[in-house]
Amino acid sequence: MMKGLDTNVLVRYLTQDHQKQARLAAKEIEGAAAKGEKLVIQPIVLCELVWVLESAYDFGKPQIVPVLDSIMRTAQFEIVDKDTVWQALNDYHKEKGDFSDYYIGRSNEKAGANVTLTFDKSLKDNKRFSLIGS
Repeated sequence: MMKGLDTNVLVRYLTQDHQKQARLAAKEIEGAAAKGEKLVIQPIVLCELVWVLESAYDFGKPQIVPVLDSIMRTAQFEIVDKDTVWQALNDYHKEKGDFSDYYIGRSNEKAGANVTLTFDKSLKDNKRFSLIGS
């Protein structure tokens, strides 16, 4: 049986800041690993995870990139749209924008879009985005 992970379960497992929920998250995640079961992680979960780590835990890109890299390399996790997520993570690591923006841009590119229109000035130098209104 395969199960999916919600962002809050992953946050509790990673941060260990809520003892009861962290213990329950660990039981599920580590229990699935012991049984050889995969856990599905949607790209939106990773986008939310980055936002939570930045906004609630004051993590910066230097702390977040290794966390995402580790999640991506964990064999137990079945990352949906993994190739696109890897591309977005690489962009996020090297450039100024947000992980979610890069995932959106890469997803749009995969769907056939030449560029993604945005108002986000942090993306002005990325060829996958076109800054409008400036």
